Amino acid sequence: MEIRVVAPDEVGAAGAAVVDDALRAPSRPDATLMPALGSSALEVYAALGRRSGLRLVQLDEYVVPADDPRSLIGWLRRDVAAPLGVPDERIVRLDGGAVDRQAACLAYDAAVARAGGIDVAVLGLGPNGHLGFNEPPADRDAPTRVVELAPASLASNARYWPGLDVPRAALTAGMSTILAARFVVLVVRGDSKRDILRSMLDGPVGPDLPASFLRDHPDALLLADRAAMP
Repeated sequence: MEIRVVAPDEVGAAGAAVVDDALRAPSRPDATLMPALGSSALEVYAALGRRSGLRLVQLDEYVVPADDPRSLIGWLRRDVAAPLGVPDERIVRLDGGAVDRQAACLAYDAAVARAGGIDVAVLGLGPNGHLGFNEPPADRDAPTRVVELAPASLASNARYWPGLDVPRAALTAGMSTILAARFVVLVVRGDSKRDILRSMLDGPVGPDLPASFLRDHPDALLLADRAAMP
């Protein structure tokens, strides 16, 4: 796993340059990007600029209807799809409001396969080492599924929804889908992530810290600011 350390104010531009290069690599024009939400990665999309033909693949979604203010599809549309110029019909969604959630997960996986898989995944590092909402323990072959969120995740995400309860369940792209991405950028910012990043880099690779599996990925980059590095 390549490691690149930059100043805090350089994360967005550095990440955008890396993602831009990676999205140009596929021979097909409709490359797929799986974008994590959250404060660490949003600057990357803002700096990336509009892209013709891009397809977005949603990483995770709360178990709430699409019109719920906490639904992550609204956030993705506003802070990722709109700046990149990606219309709704080019977003592969996880349906958090589906009655049959297992069927919704299977439909998502089928749509990802039809899109040709994930060319580039931009991920954040959860407070307990999760990727997407793959809460530990989650093995490398964990499927797309519904998960109950861990207390650490609920506490971390509460800042995004002031005055609202954080949903306690979510749909997440499985570890198997995430790790199959051709190129992965893990964006880590701030001293609050230093301890979990140390564990990810220096501890054992395994399901108790799902992000550790990125150490075995054939083409993964850790992009961290200086405050986050152990």
